Amino acid sequence: MSGSMQLWWLGQAGFRLCDPAGGPRIFLDPFLTSSPARNWDAPISAEELGRTADLILCSHEHSDHFDAPALKAAARVPGASFKLVVPRPVVELAVELGIPSERVVGAQPGESLDLDGAIVHPVPARHGVAMADAYNFGADLSGGLTRYLGYVVDLHGVRAYHAGDCVPYPDQAAIVGAYRPHLALLPINGRDFYRETERNVVGNMDHREAARLALDLGVTALVPMHWEMFFHNRGFPHELVGYVADFMPELTVLTLGRNRRFTFTPNPDDGA
Repeated sequence: MSGSMQLWWLGQAGFRLCDPAGGPRIFLDPFLTSSPARNWDAPISAEELGRTADLILCSHEHSDHFDAPALKAAARVPGASFKLVVPRPVVELAVELGIPSERVVGAQPGESLDLDGAIVHPVPARHGVAMADAYNFGADLSGGLTRYLGYVVDLHGVRAYHAGDCVPYPDQAAIVGAYRPHLALLPINGRDFYRETERNVVGNMDHREAARLALDLGVTALVPMHWEMFFHNRGFPHELVGYVADFMPELTVLTLGRNRRFTFTPNPDDGA
C-alpha cells in the first residue's frame, strides 16, 4: 500500500522528501551556502543537513546543485552518516570533500539503487558544464558516462521525478515514464541567447516544455522549481499556470512558497 510523501522546498532545485510516517529523509540538490546573489537564504544550515539527512542526491556538479561547501560542512558534523549519490563522473569530487568513499554512490541511468528504504532510479538529464559543451548528456567529458542526471525517488510506493537541470530530449517521457512518477519537479527558467552568450548560463526547459513533459508523463502534479533564486536566471510560475489553464487544463500545478512543505497522498489510480 502506498504511503505519503512530504515535499519541503529549500529553494532553487533543493527539496527534502520523506514519508511522514517514517523512513529515510532524502535531500535533492540542497543549495545552502549563503551568497549576496541569492534572493533568499536556505531554511536549513549545512550542520542541520549533516544531522538529519539519510540520503543526499545531487544531479550534477554546478554549485547550486552540488553545493561543495555545504556538503563538506555537513560531512564534518559529529554522527553524520548520510549517503551521497552523484553521477559517477562526479564521485571523485565528492570524495575530495571528506565524505568517506563507502558512503559515496556513483549513479548512472538504468542502474536503480535500493538505499535505506528508498528506491532511486537515475535517469539522463540533457545539460552541460558550460555552453561550450551544452546541450548533451556529458558523455564526451566523461569517458562515455552520463554526467547529468535526474532521479525518480520511490518512497513506499509514492514516486517523484526530480529533473535536475535539463532541457527536453527525445524519448524523455518514455524513459522517465517507465517509473510511473506521481509528481514531476521540473525547472522552468528556460534559456535564451543573452544568458547563454553573456553569462555562459546553460539553460533549462521553459514553462511550456515543462508542462508538456508533465502531461506526457501523466503525473498527478507538476511542481515548478529553479525559477526564483537569481534575478539574472528567472522563470515565472504565473506563465506556467496561465499556459496550463489555457492548453492543458487537466494538469495540476503546485507552486510551493519559500520554505513551505506539502504532503501528497496518491489515490489508487494516480500515476502514469
